[in-house]
Amino acid sequence: MNERERSVPRVLSIAGTDPTGGAGIQADLKSIAANGGYGMAVVTALVAQNTQGVRSVHVPPVAFLREQLDAVSDDVAIDAVKIGMLADAAIIEVVTEWLDRVRPPVVVLDPVIVATSGDRLLDDAAEDALRALLPVAGLITPNLAELAVLAGGPQATDLDELIAQARSLSASSGARVLAKGGHLPGLVARDAVVDETADEPVRVVSAARIDTTSTHGTGCSLSSAVATWQPVVDDWFEAVDRSKRWLTESLRHGESLEVGSGHGPISHFAGLWARGGLDTVHRVTEDWWLEIAEVRDAVDACDFVQGLADGTVSSDDFTWYLAQDALYLDAYAAVLNRLAELASDPEERAFWAKGAEECIEEEAAMHRDWLAGADRATPSPTTEAYLQHLSASVERGYDVGVAAVLPCYWMYADIGSRLSRDVPDAHPYGDWLRTYGDPVFAEAAEQARDVTDRVARASDAKTRAEMARAFVRSAELELEFFRAPTES
Repeated sequence: MNERERSVPRVLSIAGTDPTGGAGIQADLKSIAANGGYGMAVVTALVAQNTQGVRSVHVPPVAFLREQLDAVSDDVAIDAVKIGMLADAAIIEVVTEWLDRVRPPVVVLDPVIVATSGDRLLDDAAEDALRALLPVAGLITPNLAELAVLAGGPQATDLDELIAQARSLSASSGARVLAKGGHLPGLVARDAVVDETADEPVRVVSAARIDTTSTHGTGCSLSSAVATWQPVVDDWFEAVDRSKRWLTESLRHGESLEVGSGHGPISHFAGLWARGGLDTVHRVTEDWWLEIAEVRDAVDACDFVQGLADGTVSSDDFTWYLAQDALYLDAYAAVLNRLAELASDPEERAFWAKGAEECIEEEAAMHRDWLAGADRATPSPTTEAYLQHLSASVERGYDVGVAAVLPCYWMYADIGSRLSRDVPDAHPYGDWLRTYGDPVFAEAAEQARDVTDRVARASDAKTRAEMARAFVRSAELELEFFRAPTES
C-alpha cells in the first residue's frame, strides 16, 4: 500500500496522564500522530508526575470513565485501542466490560504493574482483574519486571529467559506478547514477539541500543505506535518492527529536547521535524554492524590480521591467502554483475558493474605482482562456502544479495583504514594495506552501505530479517577467510 494513500487509523488510548507530556496519554497521542494515526483519549487517572517521578494519583469515579468510553464508541469507529495505566480493579472491570461489548479489532495492552523504583502499582484484586483482561488483548507489551510478575518468576537476565517467560505468558493467556529486552545488557536491544499459536512462535526484533537518559514514557510510546501500525499493515511483527525503528530514531534525539532534570522524554516527532514525512531514515546497517561486533573483534585478534598489521605474517601464508582471494574476487565479480542485472536504479546498476570490473582488475594485479608464475589454486573449503553463500543470496533476490556482498566492502574498508595508518615504506605488505585503506575504496564501501540501507528501508520486516541474516553470515565467513591462512 502506498503510505500516502492509506486510510488513517483511529486509535483510542485508555490510560493515565503525565503533565510533562513524556508518558501516559500525552505520549500516546504524540506516538499515534507521529506514526500516521488519529489519536483519541480516555483518562483513567490524573497523575501528578514529572521526569523525576510520580507525586500523587487522582482516580475519577468509574461511572465517569464509563461515560468517556461510551461517548467515544457511540460516535467514532475505532480501529485500535491501546490500554495503559488501569489504577484499580473497578477501573479494569469497566474497561473489560466495554471491550467485550464494543470489540475493537486491535487491542494492545501495556500492563502498568511495576514502577521504575520496583514497587508494585496494583493491589492483589487489581492484578487478578488485569490477568482476566489479558486474553482480550491482541498484544501484551510488558517490560522485564512486568513480564516476571505476569509469568510468575524472577526477572529475566538474558534473552533466552525473556523468551521463555514470554512463551509461558502467551500460552497461559492466549495472547501475543511483545517481551521488551531494552534493560538487558548488550550493544543491541532485542525484543521478542511471541505467539504460541503461530507456526513461528518466536521472532526477535533487534535495534541499536541508544545511550541516552531520555527514556521517560518509552513503553507507552512503543505500545501506542504498534497499535497505530497494526490496522495498517495487518501483521503484528511488521507493526512492531516499524514501531521499533521509529522509537530508535526518537530515542536518539530525545536529549536535544532538554525537558526536565530527570529521565527526559523521547522526541516523538524527530523524524517528522527533520524530513516532513513518515519514512524513517534510519541506517539499518548500523544495527547489523553492532550485531557483528564480536565477529569484528575476532577478525582483529586473529593471527593472520595481526601478522599483516606488524608485517610478521609469513610470505607462504600471505601468498596462500592471495591465491584464495584471487579465486574469491573472480566469483565475487560475477555476483556483482548479477546485482547489476537485477538493479532497477541506473546509478546502482552502474555502481555494481563498476565494482565487478574493479574486482577483475584487482585479481589480474594480484597474479601480475604477487602470484606471478604460480599455478592457479584450488578453492579451500572456506572459500567455497563463502562463494556458495554469496551465489545463493543473490539468487534469492536483489535485496538479500546487496546485504550479502556488503561485508566484503565494509569490513575491508574498516580494516584497511586502521591498518594502513602510518605504514612505513619498508612494510612487506604495505601496498596491500594501502589498497584497502585508500579513500576511494572507503567511498565505494559507503556507497554500498547507502544502497543497502535504501533497499532495506523499502523492504518489509521479513525481507529485512533475511537481509540481516545474509549480512551476518557473510561477516562470519570473512572471519573464517582471515583465519584460514594460518590454520590451514
